[in-house]
Amino acid sequence: MIDYKLHIPGPVDVSDGAYQALTTPVMGHRSPDFVDLYQKCQPILQKLFMTEDPVFLSTSSAWGVMEGAIRNLCGKKVLCCMCGAFSDKWLDVAKRCGKNADALSVEWGSHIDPALLDQKLSSGEYDLVTLVHNETSCGMMNPLKEIMKVLAKYPSVFSVIDTVSSFSVVPIPKDEWGIDVMLTGSQKALALPPGLALFSVSQRAFDRAKSIEGRGYYFDFIEFLKNHEKGMTPSTPVIPLIHSLHYTLEKILEEGIEQRHQRHDQLNQRVHQWVESNGFELLPEKQYASKSLTCVSNKLEIDVAGFVKTLREEKKLSIDGGYGKIKGKTFRISNMGNESTDSIDFLLNQMDEILTRFK
Repeated sequence: MIDYKLHIPGPVDVSDGAYQALTTPVMGHRSPDFVDLYQKCQPILQKLFMTEDPVFLSTSSAWGVMEGAIRNLCGKKVLCCMCGAFSDKWLDVAKRCGKNADALSVEWGSHIDPALLDQKLSSGEYDLVTLVHNETSCGMMNPLKEIMKVLAKYPSVFSVIDTVSSFSVVPIPKDEWGIDVMLTGSQKALALPPGLALFSVSQRAFDRAKSIEGRGYYFDFIEFLKNHEKGMTPSTPVIPLIHSLHYTLEKILEEGIEQRHQRHDQLNQRVHQWVESNGFELLPEKQYASKSLTCVSNKLEIDVAGFVKTLREEKKLSIDGGYGKIKGKTFRISNMGNESTDSIDFLLNQMDEILTRFK
């Protein structure tokens, strides 16, 4: 039995109301009741995605859509922008899909430099770019607006942007910035259980997909569009999670989208202040630090595994002890989802109490 609260970078803590919504009786996924539920979600999702395009619901992790986007859009060669564990993985995924793929790679914690991207794209080799907006593994947020300005210079190059841990944390104007595929997942800032991916596709990306062979079925953008027009999904969806999604979307509107962005920023700054006051440092440069989580560089060389374990066992609070090759060299603290000033201050105070034993 889990008896601690999650402050890891995902899945994050789920509210009682969102859990309760999961118990709504299941209806047929081809019924008028499901069409009504699906269509109720659309206008709120479009506000959050800042788009006039459809927003699709996929019963999968976001990785399903990430792989699907490559199958739908790559006709020539993929350029994978790599700056952490999850963006690095995209290169392997592209190759496993049988696509030609190259890397634009920087050190974990560093951002993708728009000028370097411009230089790469000027070769004319690529027709697709993949980018993780907010690289969860190292707490770094890429300068997406500036990156999209570079992509605008290359109209034959399509963009697939992972906003899994930045969606609803900061404004991401999909249509204004010209994003072709913007995708996210349920388990991060939306504070829902895992298992639902959400994504929006531009009209020009639909047009490209129609010309690509081997798109498969489950993640075929054209199949999603055909079913969306009927208020449905191509395959049987995870209906309880969609009920919970609708509940969460209504709560977001109650709070206000701008207010939600401001809350995430304020809580993030509180964690940053804690980092500085305790003599630690952020892993990324301050100006590129994530707004949804904080990746702390273990400058003091504490026993991170012991610190995390003690916090969980004694205080019933779970933070993350670092990911992949920087495990133990960093630790991560989430402020995304339903967190408040009270909940973050409580976490930081409890961390202070435990930390005195490890310094």
